[in-house]
Formats: sequence, C-alpha cells, structure tokens
Amino acid sequence: LRGEIASILGMNRDFSVILVGVGNIGRAMIENFCFEQYGFHMLAAYDVRPEVVGTDISGIRIHDISELPEIFRTSKVDMAVLSVPKLIANKVARELIDHGVRAIWNFTNVELDVSEDEAIVENIHFSDSLLALSYMISQREDEEEEDDAIKVAVIGKPNAGKSSLVNKILGEERVIVSNVAGTTRDAIDSYFENDQGRFVFIDTAGIRRKSKVEEDIEKYSVLRATLAIERSDVCLILIDATEGVTEQDTKVAGLAHEAGKASIIVVNKWDLIEKDGKTMDKMREEVRNGLAFMTYAPILFISAKTGQRVDRLFELIDYVSNQASTRITTGMLNSVLADAQTRVQPPSDKGRRLKIYYMTQVGIRPPHFVVFCNDSRLFHFSYQRYLENCLRNTFGLEGTPITLSIRQRGEKEG
Repeated sequence: LRGEIASILGMNRDFSVILVGVGNIGRAMIENFCFEQYGFHMLAAYDVRPEVVGTDISGIRIHDISELPEIFRTSKVDMAVLSVPKLIANKVARELIDHGVRAIWNFTNVELDVSEDEAIVENIHFSDSLLALSYMISQREDEEEEDDAIKVAVIGKPNAGKSSLVNKILGEERVIVSNVAGTTRDAIDSYFENDQGRFVFIDTAGIRRKSKVEEDIEKYSVLRATLAIERSDVCLILIDATEGVTEQDTKVAGLAHEAGKASIIVVNKWDLIEKDGKTMDKMREEVRNGLAFMTYAPILFISAKTGQRVDRLFELIDYVSNQASTRITTGMLNSVLADAQTRVQPPSDKGRRLKIYYMTQVGIRPPHFVVFCNDSRLFHFSYQRYLENCLRNTFGLEGTPITLSIRQRGEKEG
C-alpha cells in the first residue's frame, strides 16, 4: 500500500512537518506511511510523557516538548500535527501562531484560545493518518495555486473520460488513461493558458459508490476528489454518453451542487453514439430529467477522443465563473421583487398573508440573497423557487446555483 500511494502522489517538493504529541495518528504516519515518500520531511517529534521522550519510532527521535522553541530557530516548519494534553494545548498553539506555522488539531473536545485572524490552527478531527495526510496535501496545494487562474475540477464516475479530456486540452499525456475504471487515483493539477484565460484543471479520481470504497487507497481518492470540488471555481461534470445519467452521476453532480459550485454538464464520448436529427435533443432531455436539481447548468456534448467541441469549453468555463461572481444592486433586486409579487401574490395561511419587505445580496460564488419578510413560516418553498426563477429570468445566473435565505423582520443574523 505504501508504494502504491507514494507512486500516485508524485510529490517532489520538500514540506517540513513536526509532530507535537505522538498519538496514534502521528505514530501511524511515521510507522506505516513513510513521510519521506510523500514529499514531506519529518523534522522532529515531541511529547510530554517521560516514557515516550527519548525513544525512537522508525528512526525519528522523540524530544521533550520543552525543546519545541529550538526547532523554529534552526529550521523552517510548514505544518504541525497536534495531539497534546488539554492543559498545555493553548501554550503550544500560541507557540505555533507566533512562528506562523499552520497546524491541524486532532481533538473535538478542546477549545483553543485562538482569534479569527489566527485561524492557522484548525480544529479538525481525523479518524486515521491517511485522512490527515490527505488534508495536509490539500493545504499545501491551496497555498501554491495560481490565484488569478480559474480552478476547474473535472469530476465524474470512473471511466467517464476525465483524464482523456484533460490530456486533450493539454496536448500531452499528463495523466494515466485506461479503460479500466479507477485508473486515476489522485487529484492532479495542470496549469493551462490560452487566449481565453488562465486555467488550472484538477483531474480527480472517479467517485465511486460508497459500498465499493473498501481499500484505504479508494477512501483517499474519494476524499481528494471532494477536496478538489471544494477548492475549485467551476466543476465539469462528465457524463458517459453511452450510459446516460446513472445513479452515481447524480451523486457526483450533487457534491458540486451542495458545494455551491458553478458547473457545466459535459456529455463525453459523443463520437460513439449513433445519431439522427433528434438524438442530441433527446439526450439533453434525459440529462435534464436525470439531474433535475441542476437545471441551471449548461450542457455541452463533446468527444475527448476526437476533440469535438472541446475548444468550446474555455468560453463556457469563463462564462459560468463570471455568472457565479455576479453582483446585483439592492435597487434592481427590489424592482424584480415588486414585479414578481404583482404577477404572483405571496401565499397566505389561515388568513395571514406573507409580506415581503425587501431583498439584498450578501455574497457571491454562489450568489447569495437574503429576503426579509413578516413571517418566515409563510414563505413556502414553491414561492422561493418562483422568486429564484424570476432572478434567473432577469439576470441570467446561468451555470451557478443560487442561495436564497429567508429572514423574518426582527430576526438577528446568525
């Protein structure tokens, strides 16, 4: 397992890590996963227990925690994995903050005295060392990405053609391509620039049904794909044209939808389909029915193998990314709101009618709107959907989900 994971990671940059408190997570990292093979450098390990201090684990010497300040004077530390007793938790956290070291904290029952602007110490609970390591890798990648490039996660079930699409875009065999489902087990980032902009394509591991995720390597792949969606700007959801929309496709698309990501539904392997004058319209209708919760996402039919329509992706990616960043003035929103209420009167219940006072936008990616009313209980889901459709009809917002929050007058923000 060690060799297989190390080979797919392909890390070649040093990333210095210290363990502060050699608990089960840290011990497993040292013993089972050979940090050096991941492109990490284990600088040192520390503990407070007399029976542990002075011992060795796979060649790593365990130092007394009182020696921690020395490492900052002699070495650059990128990240720390913490697992120390409650009594000294804040002291250790303060030491790391003062030296600008990012840390992950492995307890859910310890409150750190850390302000919001000192959030380099993150309280994240891991069930095993593989998940902790995967999180650490994602943190490193976030710091190294091109800020002005649109980050595009290429997602889909195994063998939908994700790697083939990325290779066609890049014009090189950047990732392994095989007709064996699940060949790509890591999320691979590829920078690409053309006349239409700068892009970082993230080719993810195919997301399988959870019942099939039995090995550690597959658990790692699913986590990495999920993290790739979280740090992306746009998701390309690949559908195999020869199979249509499957149950697994709906789950993959659901991850992007729930994460609030701008998305494009890409029907791949279109070259393998026998066609007549109605084939594309029929397939488009099937996709809309299968992914009914994503009616906002444009659909593009391509062939990663032949390159058919692949060049149209860039314009579409740029378009939906801009749509997700749309800002609308409160005045324009309330003009649409007034017109919407004139066309369809707000609902009522037992003689009490919903009164909507005003709407304002509070966020982007995805566009987030807050509607203030007299009684949120009267705001039926169907009327929320109606207002969302009114917003889309007026402002477009194609390719992006919308968040609509209902707030009752006098209700404080959470």
